[in-house]
Amino acid sequence: MHIKTTLAALAFATAGIAHATDVHVVSSGGFAQAYKDLSGPYERVSGDKLVSEWGPSMGATKHAIPARLARGEHIDVVIMVGDALDKLMTEGKLEPGSKVILADSPIACAVRHGVPKPDIGTVDGLRQAFLHASKVAYSDSASGEYIKRELLDKLGIQQQMQGKAAQIPATPVGEIIAHGEADFGCQQRSELKPVQGIDIVGVLPAEVQLKTQFAGAIVRGAPHADAGRALLRFLAAPANAPAIEATGLEPAAAQH
Repeated sequence: MHIKTTLAALAFATAGIAHATDVHVVSSGGFAQAYKDLSGPYERVSGDKLVSEWGPSMGATKHAIPARLARGEHIDVVIMVGDALDKLMTEGKLEPGSKVILADSPIACAVRHGVPKPDIGTVDGLRQAFLHASKVAYSDSASGEYIKRELLDKLGIQQQMQGKAAQIPATPVGEIIAHGEADFGCQQRSELKPVQGIDIVGVLPAEVQLKTQFAGAIVRGAPHADAGRALLRFLAAPANAPAIEATGLEPAAAQH
């Protein structure tokens, strides 16, 4: 993707960075595509190299960001679900005051490419889509926790979904659908969009939608904290809002 940014935004982002360095970043899936699209332009203007890894904001898998921090991995910046980030901040794992809000992400649902799309534009339509599916997949991160703990109850189908709705650890929900292991599934729209072999049928109706905030912060004691702050300023710059929006997110810089 060709990213256009203003000189003012680039100067603002890289102000105070005198020497190029390796910046170690771990991003959760919801912001991953936006980060990937913007990482090349950032490296070119800053001279820094972004050493990037991926992991969920929560959960028990070994790549989850809390688990990485608990192991003491060398990480300068984390980009993740805002609530989970706040928890790590409270636990003293992140630098106080370093949180930068980047975007909000709505939950969307998808089916395998080419099959009929259910109409989920209404709450009843969404309910029927869940009930008519033989196997439903949702994630082990923020969107999946909401579906498991709240949405199914709001739809009044918690009992009916027992045995055919499954929370998927680590693997993107879209891949499970594309491989035919589920015929309907929901996750952050930004996590579904990059997956080949699926069709997004729409976002959850407003009455039952939950938008997840994504934010970045500096890891406590990070050796390249200043470079990390410059990266977060760049990602949050208004000039980069269109690139973030193109991935299915709602950029914080555009929410005025």
